[in-house]
Amino acid sequence: MSMLSRLLEVDEDTRPALRVALGYLAAVTVAEVLTAFFEPRAGLVLHGILLLVMLLHTALSWEQPTYKLLLTLAFAPLIRLLSLSLPLAGLPLVYWYLLTSVPLFVAVLMAMRTLQFTWRSVGVNLRALLLQLVVGLSGALFGYIEYHILRPAPLAKAFTWQQLWLPALILLVSTGFLEELIFRGLIQQATKETLGQFSVLYVAAIFAVLHVGYKSLVDIIFVFGVALFFGYVADKTESILGVSLSHGLTNIVLFLVAPFVL
Repeated sequence: MSMLSRLLEVDEDTRPALRVALGYLAAVTVAEVLTAFFEPRAGLVLHGILLLVMLLHTALSWEQPTYKLLLTLAFAPLIRLLSLSLPLAGLPLVYWYLLTSVPLFVAVLMAMRTLQFTWRSVGVNLRALLLQLVVGLSGALFGYIEYHILRPAPLAKAFTWQQLWLPALILLVSTGFLEELIFRGLIQQATKETLGQFSVLYVAAIFAVLHVGYKSLVDIIFVFGVALFFGYVADKTESILGVSLSHGLTNIVLFLVAPFVL
């Protein structure tokens, strides 16, 4: 049996959870497309409905293996609801990341406590430290590539240390660490227990779908590839240190460095 056929083979225990996971992936995709291309308010309503349905489904499935998967998947609509519904108009965009990260960090702590996940189990540890640092440096390349895809405006007024250090710290913590904690930590840990070999692929798909708002198919494909790499590294090393550094550095180069020097 080839490696591909083994990958595509789904055992009986995994099929129910995979069907549920794919259903919610499709629903989140529809909500993201609706928000980005058609009617943002309708998309937010759909995300709100999805959040409530996921939480209710979690409660009804508490004695079943899928409850961890369902609870962590609720972060997908929650992220979008917080990013678009908080009253942040008038603030510089970089501070949006900081302010939306606060309730998300609280939600992460609550989910970890509910699921009895430890910091070590979600990858917050120093395993394979040298490798993690090497992986972290990959963010410079990823940021360079993504800048040529999106060409965003800079998130700082000038290319000076005084203007860059705080936005860089915000991007490192509020996007790099937090998003990896949610996706490669919480969600991947939960999906690994129910989806097994499909967990890395599935989490990468969810992560890529949440980039639909950039309205670039090339970027979605690129982000999906990067997310596969992040998922593989986190799975093999059981640490999110390297991917968090890489993710944060990607956004620092994308939003703070490349717009000034390229």
